[in-house]
Amino acid sequence: MTHISFSELKNWNDCPFKHKLTYIDGIKGFKGNEYTAFGTAIHDVCENVLLHPELKDESRMYFDLKFITQLGLLKEQNISLNQKMVNEMKQQGPELSVLILPAVEDHFKGYEVVSTEEEIYEDIEGYEGQYKFKGFIDLVLKTPDGKYHIIDWKSCSWGWDVKRKFDPMTTYQLTFYKHYFANKHNIDPSNIETHFALLKRTAKKNKVEIFRVTSGAKKMQNALNLLAKSLHNISRKNYLKNRLSCNRCEFNKTEYCP
Repeated sequence: MTHISFSELKNWNDCPFKHKLTYIDGIKGFKGNEYTAFGTAIHDVCENVLLHPELKDESRMYFDLKFITQLGLLKEQNISLNQKMVNEMKQQGPELSVLILPAVEDHFKGYEVVSTEEEIYEDIEGYEGQYKFKGFIDLVLKTPDGKYHIIDWKSCSWGWDVKRKFDPMTTYQLTFYKHYFANKHNIDPSNIETHFALLKRTAKKNKVEIFRVTSGAKKMQNALNLLAKSLHNISRKNYLKNRLSCNRCEFNKTEYCP
């Protein structure tokens, strides 16, 4: 059974030929940097502090341990790092770590943790037996009003502007999570709300910003239509280049995409 994730769909939407190089030919492009190391470490902190709130006072040390581990993995691959940025992140991470749990407690009063890193592996409508949608939901909470809340952590510098917050391709990630989480657990989608939680390294205030993203019937259908379109073209090996995305592609002007 073949599956597709949101990151793969996003890759295809950016450029079908880039998708071919990455997912069909198996050519590794971007391998990570200090930003991805920070993101992985702070995500681990989020999961740990939500599952073990009694250990919240240890979240600073937990970040340090995870960040050092991620940096070590990058060094093993001989990936050069910006040491100045690494040093700044070593200060920013622990400061941010202690703010995560209070922000969640304030935003979702009386919550209970349903799951962390929950795997989604569900049939795609129209492609049953061929493709499944695969993903991992960072956090699912349930509040006393019976609502389920899907939260996706995003580490960043100062935050997102309005355009980024409401960009369809960005928010489709939560739209898919809502749809397939509802399918997996047979839950009415109207009882599911979705949120991004921004973890801001350099912001002076509101360093953990949680905001809701809505997905009505029309947006849901638009997302599913995009998914169906991608699978239609992938299955037919339509790998056209999107030259508008060349300037931000790691394969641009390489032997793989001259």
